[in-house]
Amino acid sequence: MPQHPQILEPDDLNPNQREAVMHGEGPLLIIAGAGSGKTKTLVHRVARLVAEGVPPDQILLLTFTRKSSQEMLRRATLLLDSRCQNVSGGTFHAFASAVLRRFAGRLGYTEQFSILDRSDAEDVVQLVKQDPKFADVGKRFPKKNTLADIFSKVRNTQSRIPEVVGKSYPHFFECADRIAEMFEAYQHFKRHMQAMDYDDLLLELLNLLSTAPDIAKALQNQYRHVMVDEYQDTNGIQAEIMRFLVNSKRNICVVGDDAQSIYSFRGANFKNIMEFPTLFPGTRIVTLDQNYRSTQPILDLTNAVIARAKERYAKDLFTEKQDGQRPIYVETDSEGSQSKFIVQKILEYHEQGIALNQMAVLMRSGWHSNDLEVTLQAQGIPFVKMGGFKFIELAHVKDVIAFLRVIQNPRDRVSWQRILLLVEGVGPKTAEAIWLKIQSAFQSGLVPDASFFAGKSYSTSLEKLLSCIFNRQGGITPVAQLERIMETYKPIFKQRYEDFHKRQADLNSILTIAERYTSLDDFLTEMSLEPPDGSQVDVEAKDRDEPPLILSTIHSAKGLEWKVVFVISAIDGYLPSMQALDDIGQIEEERRLMYVALTRAKDYLFVIKPHIDWNSAQAYRNPGVRFSKLSRFLVESHIAEQWMDKWVIAERRQPRGRFGLESLPDTLDSGYSPDEDTRKYVL
Repeated sequence: MPQHPQILEPDDLNPNQREAVMHGEGPLLIIAGAGSGKTKTLVHRVARLVAEGVPPDQILLLTFTRKSSQEMLRRATLLLDSRCQNVSGGTFHAFASAVLRRFAGRLGYTEQFSILDRSDAEDVVQLVKQDPKFADVGKRFPKKNTLADIFSKVRNTQSRIPEVVGKSYPHFFECADRIAEMFEAYQHFKRHMQAMDYDDLLLELLNLLSTAPDIAKALQNQYRHVMVDEYQDTNGIQAEIMRFLVNSKRNICVVGDDAQSIYSFRGANFKNIMEFPTLFPGTRIVTLDQNYRSTQPILDLTNAVIARAKERYAKDLFTEKQDGQRPIYVETDSEGSQSKFIVQKILEYHEQGIALNQMAVLMRSGWHSNDLEVTLQAQGIPFVKMGGFKFIELAHVKDVIAFLRVIQNPRDRVSWQRILLLVEGVGPKTAEAIWLKIQSAFQSGLVPDASFFAGKSYSTSLEKLLSCIFNRQGGITPVAQLERIMETYKPIFKQRYEDFHKRQADLNSILTIAERYTSLDDFLTEMSLEPPDGSQVDVEAKDRDEPPLILSTIHSAKGLEWKVVFVISAIDGYLPSMQALDDIGQIEEERRLMYVALTRAKDYLFVIKPHIDWNSAQAYRNPGVRFSKLSRFLVESHIAEQWMDKWVIAERRQPRGRFGLESLPDTLDSGYSPDEDTRKYVL
């Protein structure tokens, strides 16, 4: 008899959350509106299943980040007990990697196959481009990063090269046949070096499940309950994988919000969440529509914006936080005025006790904040722009990881290339010759050494490098292998990087992370799929007294929240993006992007439309294009007029010591003539 009534009959959930938590067998779709407590609902459902006696290792919880799954299981453990830590939680890619390593032989791989991160994949593309058979492609051919984008989109959307190139890269359409040939060469190259990129992990897992019914059956028996978070972000391949993983009981629970499906550029398919009830007939749909984040005036606006979506699950978010400032629509006479207004409001809110990191500026594209960044720097306001290099993408980190990858998989040509180029006197052609000799030695059953390059200027250095890699004891731990590698790498490191004293902290971090692992495969898998964020290089803020203001693209802001939010450059052609204007599907995604931006705000929301001076650099950026109207998502049905207060900004002709609100004549310095309901805000 279960001994956890607080789990089995939770009283700290609202009725819809409780319905989702207590749902029995069969498919369940939870439509979780922004800020509606979906994580809490999933946590309670996991705890409830374990409390009722479902073995934790028979529950599979799939998320899009390892941090998400770890946080859910941590909270479930606090709610119930330590059994919840044994739930099988992780990302799609980590799950795929684990299954594929178990059954790699069935697909013609070794268990030690390498996992290529994005930059590794681009390096493979570059090596393929250097093949003599592609010597004729010329300069008017996509670069490696564009080719990697095309190859990824082809597989994630299960499309063909001409279709993807024609739609997303029409200026390269005449090269489509050669791109297709290069794609086939890229696939062959990876297979030969026993490597998979991120897309391969999902595709090969689907291939395994669809061609090996015994393995699919074994996994179905292993996992009695399958749960998926952020289902609106899945692609077609992930949806197919779910179909093969779910057993005859069809105990699959997916959580998502159709209104927040904004990642089609990564291959996410909006149709997955809309068609889930068709894929799993008899699906029970539970809608979480009580919001715990925003005030009702903000929700009134967001509900109005998403209500005009062509296809959606109907819901109107509501909250008990009925009072609050109405969202503000702000018109400014220039981007400079937009920046000054934001700075002034930030200073005002900061004086009222709101921390900088509880305020965020959101934009459709990263370059929209260029003017604002200059103004923030001039005013000495610390800020951080979300994005940038991940830890694993840093050059000095990739150097060290490359050593481990060739130890794990000696056929990893990309990692060999990186390591060999560290040797002074070795260039790309020499590195290629050395690599061929190394592979030849392996095929002959020999341990490679530098004897075949005796007399060369680099032979001594090469011998040290090869000795570091091959003179090792079996069963040595990842951290011990890294310590030996560091001894060889240290003089190279100091010579290559003038700021090595800053970068050393990153190498120390690798050692600290490695201490948690006994398996090199597990360590490299985590570093490829879920690397830590950030580096010690260039992060020394001038003012460490307070966390900084947040600047972010809307895509990067999904899942986050702030007390004060500024959505900048709300111009038709910016949001929605100009590239989306001739595609109704893309327009609908842009609407969802606006919805995501608006729903990040807890208490104060400003949407700003500057007047763009097209005699400036903007005209150079978009020649022949002129955008000046407010985003259509706020114009249609008079949404802005009905649900927002309007402010118009004008700059004084005489400089002032500080910014502020005060009454103005009817005609403002900016040239605006606002109506009676418009508030005048003077800079």
